Amino acid sequence: MTWSNQEWWPELLRVDILDDDEEQLNPYGEDFDYAEEFQKLDLEEVKADIQEVMMDSQEWWPADYGTYGPLFIRMAWHSAGTYRTLDGRAGASGARQRLPPESSWPDNVNLDKARRVLQPVKLKYGRKLSWSDLIVLAGNVALETMGFETYGFGGGREDAYKSNEAVEWGPETEWETTDPERFEDEEVGDLKDPLANTVMGLIYVNPEGPYGEPDVEGSAANIREEFDRMAMDDEETVALIAGGHTFGKVHGADDETEVGPDPESAPIEDQGLGWDHDFEKAGMITSGIEGPWNSTPTMWDTGYIDNLLDYEWEPHKGPGGAWQWQPATEEEREDIEKAPDAQDFDESEEPMMLTTDVALKRDDDYREVLEDFQENPDHFQQAFARAWYKLIHRDMGPKQRLLGPEVPDETFVWQDPIPEADYETVGAEEVAELEDAILDSDLDRTQRVKTAWASASTYRDSDKRGGANGARIRLEPQKDWEVNEPATLAEVLDTYEEIQAEFNESRDDDVRVSLADLIVLGGNVAVEQAAADAGYDVDVPFEPGRTDASAEQTDADSFAPLKPKADGFRNYIGDGDYNDLYDTLEERMVDKAELLNLSVTELTALVGGMRALGATYDDTERGVLTDDPGTLTNDFYVNLLDMAYEWEPVDEDEEVFEGFERDSGEKVWEATRFDLIFSSHARLRAHADVYAAEDGEEKLVEDFVTAWSKVMQADRFDLE
Repeated sequence: MTWSNQEWWPELLRVDILDDDEEQLNPYGEDFDYAEEFQKLDLEEVKADIQEVMMDSQEWWPADYGTYGPLFIRMAWHSAGTYRTLDGRAGASGARQRLPPESSWPDNVNLDKARRVLQPVKLKYGRKLSWSDLIVLAGNVALETMGFETYGFGGGREDAYKSNEAVEWGPETEWETTDPERFEDEEVGDLKDPLANTVMGLIYVNPEGPYGEPDVEGSAANIREEFDRMAMDDEETVALIAGGHTFGKVHGADDETEVGPDPESAPIEDQGLGWDHDFEKAGMITSGIEGPWNSTPTMWDTGYIDNLLDYEWEPHKGPGGAWQWQPATEEEREDIEKAPDAQDFDESEEPMMLTTDVALKRDDDYREVLEDFQENPDHFQQAFARAWYKLIHRDMGPKQRLLGPEVPDETFVWQDPIPEADYETVGAEEVAELEDAILDSDLDRTQRVKTAWASASTYRDSDKRGGANGARIRLEPQKDWEVNEPATLAEVLDTYEEIQAEFNESRDDDVRVSLADLIVLGGNVAVEQAAADAGYDVDVPFEPGRTDASAEQTDADSFAPLKPKADGFRNYIGDGDYNDLYDTLEERMVDKAELLNLSVTELTALVGGMRALGATYDDTERGVLTDDPGTLTNDFYVNLLDMAYEWEPVDEDEEVFEGFERDSGEKVWEATRFDLIFSSHARLRAHADVYAAEDGEEKLVEDFVTAWSKVMQADRFDLE
C-alpha cells in the first residue's frame, strides 16, 4: 500500500499523533520496567565492552585512526542535538536516530555504521541497556578514551519503536534545502517555531554556510539562533563546537563517486545500511567536506582552537566539491602541523576549517570565548564537560529521573529542580480540612479549575518539563502570561497563600502543605463540586507531596517557550502572531494534547468538560454551549451536534463563529475553531457522539476525571 489519508486529504487534521501508546508499542510488554533492568547493569563492564568494540576496526567499515571514538562522539552528538526548547521534542531519548526520518538525514550519513559497530554490546545486554542510553554512553566512553574527563552520565532513556510523527521538521520536501517558509517573513535569522535547525535534514546549520555559501556573518547568526533554541548560551555553544571538532575529521574525498541511497531507500539486501560507495576507490564519503581540524584528532587538547585563532583562513572548494577553508597563504599551509592520514599513517593531511568554524573566529562575542579557552585550557575543559553533559541530558527532565552510579551530585537549574520537603506531607485528615478551607473561601470553582489547569498543563512529556510541581505559576514568567489572566491569577494565589499560611501556622507538628498541592487540590474540589451538581458522586484522586520552587531554582528565560500561544482547552486564541508552522488553531490544540501525552478520548473529554465548567479564557462565553455553566454536564457536545443550530464565521479569519437557531435566526452561541472541530472532523465527531448521547454524560464525567487527574499528576516522577 502506497497511499495515505494525508496524501488524499492533505488538509485533514492529523489526530493520529495522539495514538502512540509507548507501552503498547514496546516489544517487551506493558509490565516492562526499564529503570529496574538498567539498575542490574555493571556500568564499568558496559563501558569496557564499548571501548573494546571502539578499538576493533572492521574491514567492512574501517575506523579512522584505528578508533571509532570520533564517530561515536558524532553519533551521540547528533542523537542528542536534535533537541529543541520550543516544544521539547527530539533529543537522545527514544534513540530515534535509528528510525526515519532521522536515520536517513544527510547529516547522519554513516552513523548507521556506528550503530552496527555497537550492536554486539546492545545484543549482550538486551533489555537492560536501551539503544538510547548506549548511544549516549558510547559518546562519553569515546571522550574518556581520548583523554577527556566527562562530567558524568545518567541512564534511564527508554527506546521508541515508532517514529515520532508529531515532530515538525520544516516545510521543505527535499533534503539539504532551506525554504524561505522556514523563517518568519521569509528572512534568514528568525526561524518559525518550533524549529531549531536551519536546513532540512541537518542537525544544526549548513557547515558550508547559509544556502551553501561561505558567508561567515550569516553562519554566526544561524549558529546563535540554532544553539539558543537548544538552550545553549555563547560559551556553551563555543565549547560544544570547539570540543567536538577537537576530534576526528570530515569526509568528502571524491566529488565524482556516486553514493548510494539512504538506509530507508536502500535495497533490501543492504540490511538497512545506506550511502553505499566504493570505499577503496573514493575513500570514505560523508559530508562532502574533507580533512581534520588539527594534528591530533584522537587526543583532547586545544589544537582546534590554536589552529583557528593562530592562522588566517580562506575559503576554497575542497576535493569533495564543497566549500571549506584552508590557511590563507602558502607559508601558513607549510607551517601548520599536519595530521596523519586516517587510514594510512605514513601519509599526512593538512587541517581545514568549516565556514561555521571561521564564523566563531569572526564573531566578536564568540571570539572572546575562544581566546579565553586558549588562554585557560582548564576552563575550556570544564566548559565543554558541562555543556556536553547538558547536551546529552537536556531532554531527560528532573535529575531524579537519572539512573546509575555516574550521575553527578550537582543539580543544574536547567533541570528545573524541585526542593525536597523538609516537613511531613498532609494526610487524608489534613486534606479534608484544607478542602473545607478552600470551599469556605471566596474562590469560585471556575477560578480554581483554571488556576489548576494553568499550573499543571505547562507539562511537556517530550522533555518532562513544566507541570504543577514547584508552583512555578506564581513566579516569572508564568504569573504574567496573558493566557493565565494575571490580575485574576494574583487574587487566586493570594487566597491560596492565606489558606496555606493559616494552616501551616496552626500546626503544632511537622505537617505542612505546599502552594503547589493547594492549587491542584482546589481544582480537584471544583471538579467534584461540578460533578455533584450534575448528579454524579466522584472522587478526584489527589496525591500530596508537591513542593514549591524558588525563583533561584527557576531559569525564567528557559520557561518562556512553555508559554501557550493559544490554548484550545481554555479557548484562548491569543493575538494571532504565532510565528510557527501550524496553520490552524485546531492543529495547535492537537499538538498541545500530544505534548500532554493525551489520547483522542482524553482530549475530547477534557475540552467538553472544561467548556461545561465555563473554564474559558477571560470567562468568555465562547464554546460554553450550556445554560448551566459550572456544572459538569455533556451539554457542550449535545448542543454542538444539534442540527437545530447553524454556524457562520464572524470574519474572514474564520477563527470565531456564531451559532444561530435555524428556525428563528436568533444568535444563541459563540464558538471557535477549537470547538467546531469536534463536530466537523470525522474521528473527533465519532468521540463527541459518544458523549452527546443520552447515556453519555456519565461516561464524560468519568473520562474527564481520569484525564484531568492524568494532567494534574503528569510531573509526579516521585510517585513512579
